[in-house]
Amino acid sequence: MKLSKYIDHTLLKPAVTQDEIFELCQEAMKHEFFSVCINPAWVQTASDILEDSDVKVCTVIGFPLGASTSEVKAFETMNAIQNGADEVDMVINIGALKSGNHDLVYNDIKAVCDAAGTDALVKVIIESGLLDGDEIVSASNLAKKAGADFVKTSTGFNGEGAKVEDVALMRMTVGEEMGVKASGGVRSAEDALKMIEGGATRIGASSGIEIVSGGLSESDY
Repeated sequence: MKLSKYIDHTLLKPAVTQDEIFELCQEAMKHEFFSVCINPAWVQTASDILEDSDVKVCTVIGFPLGASTSEVKAFETMNAIQNGADEVDMVINIGALKSGNHDLVYNDIKAVCDAAGTDALVKVIIESGLLDGDEIVSASNLAKKAGADFVKTSTGFNGEGAKVEDVALMRMTVGEEMGVKASGGVRSAEDALKMIEGGATRIGASSGIEIVSGGLSESDY
């Protein structure tokens, strides 16, 4: 698979303008990225721009803290899908996980999965940089149990970003039937390749153009 097809071309900064969203979408079409990943307020705009392309629209839920209630995350998911989202990346309740309240974390993820149904793919951001190994395993297992499609390392806004060892641990935990998305600090083709070798099937990056321009041949990925 082409390296570009691993990439969710990402722009989540708070001061993003409509012109920047337009440019992001044009770049995604030109470089054949898998999706654009944007804040919910821009989903309708991106969906309109990308309507006749193969590029998917991905958005974020409960972002970046994960501290919204499950009901709010579920509504945000349904609203995003109504506006044209194909995929949603939801942040878990990190504090609940670290408190050992696994029931809350499970129900939080399941609320989003139920709201998405078969209309959108759900990725679960566990914020691995704030977790120890046991917590990464627990969060990944809860995402799998709740019916999510992917586990994802990071928001890029809290703690460390993606680390290869965390990606590998997530892959080992969820098995081959789920996706693993590495996000946060992936800035080069070499970074991306290491994540893929570690088990990532998707890369979230604001440096997508730099990644695909990094000189890797088709045989390298």
